[in-house]
Amino acid sequence: MDANLTADRPTFVTHLECSLTGERYEADTLHGLSRAGRPLLVRYDLAAAAASLSRDALEARATDLWRWRELLPVRDTADVVSLGEIETPLIPIPRSSGSPNVLVKDEGRLPTGSFKARGLVMAVAMAKELGVTRIAMPTNGNAGAALAAYATRVGIETIVFCPADTPEINVREIAVQGARVWRVNGLIDDCGAIVGKGAAEGRWFDLSTLKEPYRIEGKKTMGLELAAQFGWELPDAIFYPTGGGTGLIGMWKAFDELEAMGWIGAKRPRMYAVQASGCAPIVRAFEEGVEHAERWEDAHTVAAGIRVPRAVGDFLILRAVRESGGKALGVGDPAILKAVSDCATKDGLLLCPEGGATLAAYREALNTGEVDEDERVVLFNCATGLKYPMPPADQALDRHAPIDFDSL
Repeated sequence: MDANLTADRPTFVTHLECSLTGERYEADTLHGLSRAGRPLLVRYDLAAAAASLSRDALEARATDLWRWRELLPVRDTADVVSLGEIETPLIPIPRSSGSPNVLVKDEGRLPTGSFKARGLVMAVAMAKELGVTRIAMPTNGNAGAALAAYATRVGIETIVFCPADTPEINVREIAVQGARVWRVNGLIDDCGAIVGKGAAEGRWFDLSTLKEPYRIEGKKTMGLELAAQFGWELPDAIFYPTGGGTGLIGMWKAFDELEAMGWIGAKRPRMYAVQASGCAPIVRAFEEGVEHAERWEDAHTVAAGIRVPRAVGDFLILRAVRESGGKALGVGDPAILKAVSDCATKDGLLLCPEGGATLAAYREALNTGEVDEDERVVLFNCATGLKYPMPPADQALDRHAPIDFDSL
């Protein structure tokens, strides 16, 4: 563990706040959703945090997730859990994007191979701190794997429910890392309904996306990292694969907190919420000009991680997109698969389908003039492409037969 975590640290959490009504809730108490049925947001004394920590001091620390501890909710360092959450790199993909200014933030380098590690490491650390002993959660795959890993590490019992067609590698990964995993004949919100019913009966704590306050705090470290990596400025645009949208919401929160501390200015990236056209409730709500998204029926896409028919934080996603001057964009599965193939064969970076969706959306935005090739753009690859099915490569060579070297 980072030596920086061995010393006691000040904490700057002041309270929690309903994201819809602004109603104030006490910190250091176990909470789910607010009384209005909406996500709770963690609030900090940012002036005190800025007085306690300088940018120079931060930059002297190891570049991992926990370097941001003054802006994170865990009070007792004994409750910190870690599997080595690095600062993920920014990888240029000039050939497949058509621009030298497009960078992929490759979240597949994190523990369990996805950006779900950011949110779940924080949620599990806080569950431990607040005395939770049993957790349940729905997943499309990667979140369940991250939860299983961190919960097992701290001894919290875990039950995970996933759609029956969740990629096999994800289901097995969840099981081998210590969770009880159940395949459900439905979509992720159907799995969530089972989790909610069990939580209402007192069987476990519901760790579903945005139904507890702390996953956002882990995911916001993506925005904190981007600010540092860009020299305390921000890119012109961010393309983010959006299912539950925790990371997009978290980054928008991070930018506000950094500005309040005086570390960045008022400039913000245009935020593009990218969805698959076969499951695009946020895109539809954006285009209709409404604040809440109706459930998407018959959801289907190769990008399972963004196959979320209904998001509890829909209004927060839409607010961030609109306030930033961005858009919600839908891309089809053929464009997603082509983007994955092109990035691998032209730039050597294997994207997951959800990451491919951001490249496909960027290409479309470039063609329509929504973005300019001179702008600095970040695409999020949310998981390693190694977890997903790949096209067959079945050419074989008989070493005993004459070899036509010209054909190789």
